[in-house]
Amino acid sequence: MSTVELTKDNFDEVVTENDFVLIDFWASWCGPCRQFGPVFEAASERHQDLVFAKVDTEAQQELAAAFEIRSIPTLMIVRDKVAVFAQPGALPEAALEDVIGQARNLDMDEVRKSIAAQQQKQ
Repeated sequence: MSTVELTKDNFDEVVTENDFVLIDFWASWCGPCRQFGPVFEAASERHQDLVFAKVDTEAQQELAAAFEIRSIPTLMIVRDKVAVFAQPGALPEAALEDVIGQARNLDMDEVRKSIAAQQQKQ
């Protein structure tokens, strides 16, 4: 599946309409981003049931700021409209596969209960 380019105009739609979205925050001038790009693309070919998306932090500065992206590349995984993973740094292929597997295995009901419990404490 081809990677979706996310912008502030289509971000909400893509995240709302898909149950599992992997987002790569990147920039063309970033060496580690260019190294991670092929790893991300290869994973998108292996996991065609998932949505792989990229945010160009130069072109989409508002979006990068909204997610407090301070370092690129940053990988974020959104499941059922909940960010379940966010980590800066270029992941090697095996680590990316591991993260995808862990995110697939999450019990989203438990995740939502945990979020609700934390919100009640605040």
